[in-house]
Amino acid sequence: LTALVVFGGIRRIASVTQTLVPLMALAYLLLGLAVVAIHIDQLPVVFGEIFTQAWGFNEVVGATFGYIVLTGVRRGMFSNEAGLGSAPNAGASAAVTHPVKQGLVQSLGVYFDTFLVCSITAFIILVSVPDLAGASRGIALTQGALVSTLGEWSNIALSIIIFLLAFSSILGNYYYGQSNIEFITTRRGILPAYRVAVVLAVLLGSLASADLVWSFADGVMGVMALINLIAIALLSGIAFRLLRDYTRQRREGRDPVFTRDLLPGVTGIECWEDELTVTGPLDLITKKRQSQKHRDHLHGAQQ
Repeated sequence: LTALVVFGGIRRIASVTQTLVPLMALAYLLLGLAVVAIHIDQLPVVFGEIFTQAWGFNEVVGATFGYIVLTGVRRGMFSNEAGLGSAPNAGASAAVTHPVKQGLVQSLGVYFDTFLVCSITAFIILVSVPDLAGASRGIALTQGALVSTLGEWSNIALSIIIFLLAFSSILGNYYYGQSNIEFITTRRGILPAYRVAVVLAVLLGSLASADLVWSFADGVMGVMALINLIAIALLSGIAFRLLRDYTRQRREGRDPVFTRDLLPGVTGIECWEDELTVTGPLDLITKKRQSQKHRDHLHGAQQ
């Protein structure tokens, strides 16, 4: 399926998947809430275990605390992409009147992803499997917890949800890479080589052991985070200038609008208009959408 979308340009598969993903996420949340509702009497015990086993004396001073924190950071980065520099590729395509607006929305996505989705997974497991000693690991643990409460049908439902979420993630990250390659170079042969590499990576990832895949992902994400942190440091001055401008306009009771004139001397700003060409927030959004459609058309013609 990945090869069909990547090489065959069968965008229908991608569009259908992207449409189903929000529904699948909602379905997963409903499954989790159903499990919690059935075992609601276990919630006080679960909350007690979470706090005592996270902040108990032995856990804090022991070596396991550092391992837990390290694992949490790695899995958190994999879950919400915070600090990796990949999610802004999607956020930058939004048609908003001020970049700070989208930045704040992107920050909210971290809380939704990690606190809501990951927390519901934890509650599914903890209320259904009180004793984790000798229990399964990874997705098998979640599947077992769902089946023990809701029956075998929930295992099938979870498999479909995970497949759609994973497939959409593969396509999303592929398009991130393609967009950046098109921005960096127009040389022939680069994109076909990238597509081959993506399909091979998907194939190898499906055949390799989970431990190997996690180790490789952790290493690659570390490199991504390092590069992105350097970029953040270099761009921090511009970011704070934008934040001050956004805050100033909010204090004045206005709907914040950004134009290129606010950053004199900064080149390469493609999606924002000059002050004299913008008549209001809606006009700016319209112009940005037209600019994005024009760039997409050019990329399609190049392909």
